[in-house]
Amino acid sequence: MTRLTRRPRYTIRQGRGPADESRSPFSRYFCNRSSLPMLFSGVLVGYLILPALLANQLGFDDLLSQTQSTVQHKELYKFTSEGNVERGISATTTVRGYGDEQIPKSVPIRSIRTEDVKQTAEKRIVENENLYASQSMPTATTPQIMEISKLPDAKRKKIMVTGGAGFVGSHLVDKLMMEGHEVVVIDNFFTGQKKNIAHWLHHPNFSLVVHDVTEPIMMEVDQIYHLACPASPPHYQYNPVKTVKTSTMGTLHMLGLAKRVNARMLLTSTSEVYGDPEVHPQPETYWGNVNTIGPRSCYDEGKRVAETMMYSYKNQNDVEIRIARIFNTFGPRMHPNDGRVVSNFIIQALQNKPLTIYGDGTQTRSFQYVSDLVDGLHALMNGNYDGPVNLGNPDERSVGQFAQHIKQLTNSDSDIVLLKKSQDDPTQRKPEIVVAKREINWEPKVDVEDGLSNTIGYFQRVLNESGEIIPTGPGAARPKGGVDN
Repeated sequence: MTRLTRRPRYTIRQGRGPADESRSPFSRYFCNRSSLPMLFSGVLVGYLILPALLANQLGFDDLLSQTQSTVQHKELYKFTSEGNVERGISATTTVRGYGDEQIPKSVPIRSIRTEDVKQTAEKRIVENENLYASQSMPTATTPQIMEISKLPDAKRKKIMVTGGAGFVGSHLVDKLMMEGHEVVVIDNFFTGQKKNIAHWLHHPNFSLVVHDVTEPIMMEVDQIYHLACPASPPHYQYNPVKTVKTSTMGTLHMLGLAKRVNARMLLTSTSEVYGDPEVHPQPETYWGNVNTIGPRSCYDEGKRVAETMMYSYKNQNDVEIRIARIFNTFGPRMHPNDGRVVSNFIIQALQNKPLTIYGDGTQTRSFQYVSDLVDGLHALMNGNYDGPVNLGNPDERSVGQFAQHIKQLTNSDSDIVLLKKSQDDPTQRKPEIVVAKREINWEPKVDVEDGLSNTIGYFQRVLNESGEIIPTGPGAARPKGGVDN
């Protein structure tokens, strides 16, 4: 039996001669085994080491300048064990001038010190604080930006505004803040609304204290604007005892504070002290025609007593006082449910609901825009006259005519409905402003038409947010969203 021997399939040839069929396939078709390290080294140098050296040579800022602007929004930071921060660039960023190739994801360009990051963050914080301190922040209620004046410490006052989150109070706060003063708002938010002052909450010169003026408060201030008290008949009739306490005890506590810290105090009184007047127009010397036991007396008599206390402190304790008798005022930030003529008519007209007049519509009112009132309060506080001063617009209109005018301005399809007259509702109301012109050089400047245009626009935005508003009637009513006091 013949034995078969297996011949080797390949023969390894020694030496460096030309390759022949005896060489392995790997050697024939690729390379000699001795060249593998060289191949690996070339790949390492060409694809890893050279790009890293190139990036290091260019520097982060140079490479960043070669890339698209999106790089600035895609920086990555990573803390290392040595306490440094490694900064890199995320993907999708194209380097122009280098083959338009993409930078791999999270490639570190260079390490930067933690101290550099801290300094950059501190610089940005300081820049932001300076910006916040120079202006108000826009909000839905107050979208416009208000610039702040810089006052030296010697001229900057610390000013308290009670009721500062209310309609008139918030506009007064705007004026004082823009002048560069330090302002402290005191409010219990019965009728005031936080959104009225939200644009100042970030500011270093502004402070908000939730407090009821029927309780004492201790604070160092230079001036006190005492506005705290519901001014709408439905609201102040909702809790008549509290209304009386706010006008009497609240004024007493503010006068005590003014006496202790030697501050000047301004009281916002009202044209309601004239009652249903028998003198027309009403001068400051008129004593009034009032009903001390009627439904409106909690407000009327409270303000009359407050005026008495103001002059008692002036005569007995030398407290510097100012008294403003305010007539009907309107403008943005009015409470949409306060039940007064302007807000009710505009809200009803914008919703094509009946415009309700309580009475026959022949009763008259004089309407002033809120910025005119604020200018008058400011001029009175900083002037030398300490007698009562009427602040109002002599532009007198009947309520019926005013309803028709609002209907036209809003292009409304509303009907005008006459309802039963409210008790003790004044038949005439018009200020005589001779004293204001003579003593504090003040008179209204804003035309009623311009003011109504601004107010209608404001209430339209309020309606867009709320969807529907049901105006308050003539009877006692709690403010929507208020708190029981």
